[in-house]
Amino acid sequence: MAMRIDVVDLDIYYGPVKAVEAVTMTVEPRSVTAVIGPSGCGKSTVLRALNRMHEVTPGACVEGTVLLDDQDVYARNVDPVAVRRTVGMVFQRPNPFPTMSVFDNVGAGLRLGGVKDRRVLTETVESALRGTNLWDEVKDRLRTPAGALSAGQQQRLCIARAIAVSPQVLLMDEPCSALDPMSTLAIEDLINDLKSDYTIVIVTHNMQQAARVSDRTAFFNRASSDQPGRLVEVDRTQKIFSNPGEKATEDYICGRFG
Repeated sequence: MAMRIDVVDLDIYYGPVKAVEAVTMTVEPRSVTAVIGPSGCGKSTVLRALNRMHEVTPGACVEGTVLLDDQDVYARNVDPVAVRRTVGMVFQRPNPFPTMSVFDNVGAGLRLGGVKDRRVLTETVESALRGTNLWDEVKDRLRTPAGALSAGQQQRLCIARAIAVSPQVLLMDEPCSALDPMSTLAIEDLINDLKSDYTIVIVTHNMQQAARVSDRTAFFNRASSDQPGRLVEVDRTQKIFSNPGEKATEDYICGRFG
């Protein structure tokens, strides 16, 4: 079941440097929230903090709260690996294991989780590939190395790998930035299909994409290059793009900066 995300007074640090400060926002279950803003304003940092991926950077830490259905993901008794299983992530560039087969790419997380039953693996891999509209394209190539797929197919394969372990939330960091227009359209259609089962947060620099795929949009900015990023406003996407509440949001959307 898709989860609600509540971020409350979140500050994010890399060593002594505060990268993002005072973020408070809610992401509703079974919805798509787009995160937009100029480069360096902390969009990806916030995204990675939602499943504790930022912790792989030495010295990274947070202050504040991230709740998944009222469970604090930063509580002392919470295993970050379990968080990342619940909150899957798709990165900017497709990152399949290139020499591993299509089948084994999708099943990798399941095997790491201890699934050994071949029937369960086969059924779950097929379900994940069907869920990403990739099954018909690769069903006769399941033993082909993933590196032989097109970039767009590889990105959908990475999404299939993420959903195979049954997460509740999907985080997507610029998932279409390395793709051609047709592959981008396929990913956008897929996002629209997936939101009926998942809570989705997508970082994008593409204003048109944010307008097309999201229910709500969060705009981040920072006052100057030596200041941390901040959430300027978050609202329904239609309102953000037609009647934003802050002039900085309007200026960014209209291309006057960023």
